Amino acid sequence: MYSEWRSLHLVIQNDQGHTSVLHSYPENVGREVANSVVRPLGQALNMPSATGSESLLKTDKEVKWTMEVVCYGLTLPLDGDTVKYCVDVYTDWIMALVLPKESIPLPVIKEPNLYVQSILKHLQNLFVPRADPGSIQMRLCLQVLKAVQKLARESSIMARETWEILLLFLLQINDTLLAAPTVQGGIAENLAEKLIGVLFEVWLLACARCFPTPPYWKTAKEMVANWRHHPAVVEQWSKVICALTSRLLRFTYGPSFPPFKIPDEDAGLIPPEMDNECIAQTWFRFLHILSNPVDLSNPAIISSTPKFQEQFLNVSGITQELNQYPCLKHLPQIFFRAMRGISCLVDAFLGISRPRSDSAPPTPVNRLSMPQNAAVNTTPPHNRRHRAVTVNKATVKTGTVSTTHTSKVQQQASSTSPLSSPNQTSSEPRPLPAPRRPKVNSILNLFGSWLFDAAFVHCKLHNGINRDGSMTAIATQASVEFRRKGSQMSTDTIASNPMFDASEFPDNYESGRAEACGTLCRIFCSKKTGEEILPAYLSRFYMLLIQGLQIADFICHPVLASIILNSPPLFCCDLKGIDVVVPYFISALETILPDRELSKFKNYINPIELRRASINILLSLLPLPHHFGIVKSEVVLEGKFSNDESSSYDRPVTFLSLKLRLVNILIGALQTETDPNNTQMILGAMLNIVQDSALLEAISCQLETNGGENSLLKSHSRTNSGISTTSGGSTEPTTPDSERPAQALLRDYALNTDTAAGLLIRSIHLVTQRLNSQWRQDMSISLAALELLSGLAKVKVVVDSSDRKRAISSVCSYIVYQCSRPAPLHSRDLHSMIVAAFQCLCVWLTEHPDMLDEKDCLKEVLEIVELGISGSKSKNSEQEVKYKGDKEPNPASMRVKDAAEATLTCIMQLLGAFPSPSGPASPCSLVNETTLIKCSGLPTINKHSFRYFVLDNSVILAMLEQPLGNERNDSIPSVTTLVRGTSGRFAWAQQLCLLPRGAKANQKMFIPEPRPTPKNNVGLKYTVKHRPFPEEVDKIPFVKADLSIPDLHEIVNEELEERHEKLRNGMAQQIFYETSIDQKSEEEWRKKSFPDPVTECKPLPPAQEFQTARLFLSHFGFLSLEALKEPANSRLPPHLIALESTLPGFFDDLGYLDLLPCRPFDTVFIFYMKAGQKTSQEILKNVESSRNVQPHFLEFLLSLGWSVDVGKHPGWTGHISTSWSINSCSNEEEPEQDEVISSEDVGASIFNGQKKVLYYADALTEIAVVVPSPMEPLTDSLESSVSDQENDSNMDLMPGILKQPSLTLELFPNHADHLSSSQRLSPTSRSKKVPQGRTIPPMGPETKVYVVWVERYDDIENFPLSDLVSETSTGVETTANSSTSLRSASPEKEVPVIFIHPLNTGLFRIKVQGATGKFNMVIPLVDGMIVSRRALGFLVRQTVINICRRKRLESDSYNPPHVRRKQKIADIVNKYRNKQLEPEFYTSLFLEVGLNNCNP
Repeated sequence: MYSEWRSLHLVIQNDQGHTSVLHSYPENVGREVANSVVRPLGQALNMPSATGSESLLKTDKEVKWTMEVVCYGLTLPLDGDTVKYCVDVYTDWIMALVLPKESIPLPVIKEPNLYVQSILKHLQNLFVPRADPGSIQMRLCLQVLKAVQKLARESSIMARETWEILLLFLLQINDTLLAAPTVQGGIAENLAEKLIGVLFEVWLLACARCFPTPPYWKTAKEMVANWRHHPAVVEQWSKVICALTSRLLRFTYGPSFPPFKIPDEDAGLIPPEMDNECIAQTWFRFLHILSNPVDLSNPAIISSTPKFQEQFLNVSGITQELNQYPCLKHLPQIFFRAMRGISCLVDAFLGISRPRSDSAPPTPVNRLSMPQNAAVNTTPPHNRRHRAVTVNKATVKTGTVSTTHTSKVQQQASSTSPLSSPNQTSSEPRPLPAPRRPKVNSILNLFGSWLFDAAFVHCKLHNGINRDGSMTAIATQASVEFRRKGSQMSTDTIASNPMFDASEFPDNYESGRAEACGTLCRIFCSKKTGEEILPAYLSRFYMLLIQGLQIADFICHPVLASIILNSPPLFCCDLKGIDVVVPYFISALETILPDRELSKFKNYINPIELRRASINILLSLLPLPHHFGIVKSEVVLEGKFSNDESSSYDRPVTFLSLKLRLVNILIGALQTETDPNNTQMILGAMLNIVQDSALLEAISCQLETNGGENSLLKSHSRTNSGISTTSGGSTEPTTPDSERPAQALLRDYALNTDTAAGLLIRSIHLVTQRLNSQWRQDMSISLAALELLSGLAKVKVVVDSSDRKRAISSVCSYIVYQCSRPAPLHSRDLHSMIVAAFQCLCVWLTEHPDMLDEKDCLKEVLEIVELGISGSKSKNSEQEVKYKGDKEPNPASMRVKDAAEATLTCIMQLLGAFPSPSGPASPCSLVNETTLIKCSGLPTINKHSFRYFVLDNSVILAMLEQPLGNERNDSIPSVTTLVRGTSGRFAWAQQLCLLPRGAKANQKMFIPEPRPTPKNNVGLKYTVKHRPFPEEVDKIPFVKADLSIPDLHEIVNEELEERHEKLRNGMAQQIFYETSIDQKSEEEWRKKSFPDPVTECKPLPPAQEFQTARLFLSHFGFLSLEALKEPANSRLPPHLIALESTLPGFFDDLGYLDLLPCRPFDTVFIFYMKAGQKTSQEILKNVESSRNVQPHFLEFLLSLGWSVDVGKHPGWTGHISTSWSINSCSNEEEPEQDEVISSEDVGASIFNGQKKVLYYADALTEIAVVVPSPMEPLTDSLESSVSDQENDSNMDLMPGILKQPSLTLELFPNHADHLSSSQRLSPTSRSKKVPQGRTIPPMGPETKVYVVWVERYDDIENFPLSDLVSETSTGVETTANSSTSLRSASPEKEVPVIFIHPLNTGLFRIKVQGATGKFNMVIPLVDGMIVSRRALGFLVRQTVINICRRKRLESDSYNPPHVRRKQKIADIVNKYRNKQLEPEFYTSLFLEVGLNNCNP
């Protein structure tokens, strides 16, 4: 930089300005003259009475003569006061440039610059080391330095020549004291910090007021290079360059760039009047004033300066041993401090700098003797940690020499290695690099050569050539071989090089090298999306990683730890060729994660942080084997790190063969992990790998069954994954130090984790075993483990029922243990764990309903339900059985009881019955009173035609007795019942069945069998004359008596004859009449049908009118007197009561009850963020066309759920005003209307919640996926607003939009649908309207999650979350009538956001933010995870479900759906109960319902 300029080194050497005339005289002459002349001047200054008195010297000649004497006086020994008086006089006189005083001679006041230049040259004599230095010289030097400091700060009339003399003076005195090897306890060691501090401060002041010319910068650079063996030089340089960088960033990148915070005292070093150009020039020059900081790692270079070389030769010219200079033992620590300073600069440019935690542990050397509070205020707070090696600032202040401290300095010369990032604390997440940060190439152009050189310091590369080619003769003579084997120096090296103590050497430069490696990792991890990095930088970086990740002969624990700590996002950045280092990272993870103690690392770094970083890396490696399959990884250095030819470490391997190693690391990590956060990350990764394996196998099987010959996919099948001994590990352990627990794991699990089923079984076994041992006390791990089990239940892999039973049994055992804990331990958190366990149980039962076919499993589950509801099991032991009716209910808490009741409902109502024929959108019947009335078509039926009863205060029955007209036989007694219970609304249409089903089908009206027609022509007919008496009577002879009665004719006379004739005629007429009647009746009988309907016996006709409600209740035994009586000593109503439906508000409350959902409901809002976007409107417009988004985005959307029409959808739609709507049967007129939309490219905005949403539901939850798009302001004419694009291009859709049926429950057809003014003006109402007469029930906490697809990862920082909160209203937040303490809107920081960034490899990077509190980390997606395209939809959906479940667990206001419904039913009973006496109740059953109240 200054090659064309001449150095001032010779000018300084040849300058005789510090010599006096008295130097020509004998020594005693000069001493006597100086003592005599200086004493009155000094005494005049020091006498209080003399303050303000005039100086003794009046003329220019007097002053110059006196100055010759004072110049000589400054060289005298320190035993008298002469030197002190000289210093007092000169420090007083140089103030002439600041504020002239009477004590200063008049000539000096008139020509201050001229005299001060001479004075400064004379003052150099004071700083020449004395034979017997003491505190006096140090005090006087400090006095001069303070005066010079004050001069530079406050003088406004200093000429350029004076500034230049001042800078040369400071350079000269620094060089005089600091260039020579440090003497322990000497003046140089004690004054170094102040000397350098004043030099740098004055130099900065000169830059602001009189910018030094290049020769001065060149001279300073040359001289500073000679002082670098002093720790203070690097400390002060780091302080100054950090202060300059802070100012530089402010104007280079603007106020939006994260500020580089430094202490006020450091910031004060930079003069405020420095302009931006000056700052930039000064910053670059100061950055290089230290020369190459990597030289600090090479004692040969540091000791090759002239002053060192002078000391190497004694009087006789024989070279001494280097080890007589203890200052060289400080070099490792100084090297580390230099690297730490550069690291802080890099972090500042990346925008990730922040105050650093003081938690950096030391390296192993002499660790026990370290003072824990030895940190010194010489670095910015972002640099400060507990450092053992410090500059003794205390001695400078007190003026005493501390030999004990310097001995500690000597002992601990290499005892610090803070490996964590300068800006990383264990408690806070690593900050994201600033979006406006410079490119990686730019930073590496600036710092790369230093960092790469430092990262390879003393490394023996594969070709046997030492990387550091600048090692000079001394190191060559000592034949220092810096090859490490198990962190131990080879014996020949130690023997041949007495310069270093063997016990200290191995860790000497590792801390600085580790810092450089970590910094480079952070630089490369900050690569922006789409940014190009020079191949030269990438290749050197990969070489560094391969070198630093060695785990055999070349292992260096601090470097390995530093690389791991700073590389979590390394595989997420789309670095070209990064996959070549995958095998090396896997080997390193095999060393770290399965090792429970990490004893080799805990001296350098917090093991929890190291494990966390390792797990993060593992999360990003897990999808690679499935993704790349049989692609082989390139080999960088084949066989160069091992002499073992059979080693697989440096041979190409397929990615698929790495899967088993990664899985074994994952399992080993889970078995040894103790930190809750780390454990949860591992659990999330387990679900990721299991689901990905299952999906991949399903695809492979599908392709094989379809005859697919795709070799790449077929190679993914587990049968030929190429598992062999060579893929099991890297090299065989060569020393005990490098033995890896992963070797044992490999042997144990290689057989059963190679398939998805084996992996699933292994995961279930491992998690269930730990859930009931180590984890059951820890809430966060328990919740994550239960979430993992719930996720594993949904993985579609066939496993044996015994493994599924193991999962269910373990959850049951977990509940038993938690419920049985002592009462003092019962807390809300404990009950949250139990509730989560019941939810997990429900997931397993609904996903595997056949499990309850096994008797022992059913018994165990029902026992757990009983335990949750009543607080104890009926059967506690073999002998004791307590019946349920005899037990006192004593559940662990009401929340636990509610969860157990929900589980019982799930078992009884959902298992095997979901999804119902009506679809998964609603587990309830899509029927209510209004629907029944419309479907019946009978004009006499209205809403008052229903009878309402309540059973057991928990079930409302709405009975419609009139037949609906759709039965096959209307004459059969039928009743339609709407059952509203705690689990939903169900419609039952019931008929009284009196005959078998077959007979009933053929049965006609009740008609008896017909009689046969009589036949009169059957048999023989005889004509027989009937006699009154038999013929024998005529044969009997008469006797006298017979003749005693005369015949009629014997006694007839005329009179009698007349009468007789009359009688005869009458008889004849009568005979004729009777005969004619008989004939007539005979004729009529012949004409009549048979049988005679008048006389025939017929059965009674069947009843046509039924009071079926009464029959139903009676048949079910509800009409007993006991059921109607009020129970004694109880506030509960009778078992059966009637409701008065005519009371006002009754149907509103029923509608309110129907609005209470039967399942938890969640909402996902999807946003697409293109590169560089910042405003909400830009983001919302992206989804208006599929051309604006990446194809994978639309594929991802459709993997989250299926499309539903908002107007016809009976489930959750994302907004409360359109959800759970029950449509009439007549909505089928326009089935093709919505199909027109597909002809226009409206992109994903079709799912914006107006006409369509994406929807997913299972038996236990429902999710609406909404893609918000720009909305027009609401107008009076349009009920559905549409986006600009739809308004322009889809005008043909407008009639359909206008004709769209009302999206509200049709329970309230008469209510006015006017929006309030606030809703009309609000852009968030999204044209959703709620009828005024309907109250929205409180829904508990609002559970919504944002999923953001970001094209450029850096744009996450710019995501306008607060602006988009207003676009994502669900209506839940506006439930003003809620009894809970809900906020009107969720603060933006509480809205969980899942960012998805597509990588160039086809994988996806995940970032999760926003979830706070003790329920924060939700699995399976965790921050930094890499996910495959196959598993993305499932994992996002599962994460959303778990986030929302946790939010409900955390909320004090949340009640499960069945509890809210139960409370509402009880409220309806209290408000509308018909309090009739038993006779009145019975009477009402016989009366017609609704006739008096008909309002058609």
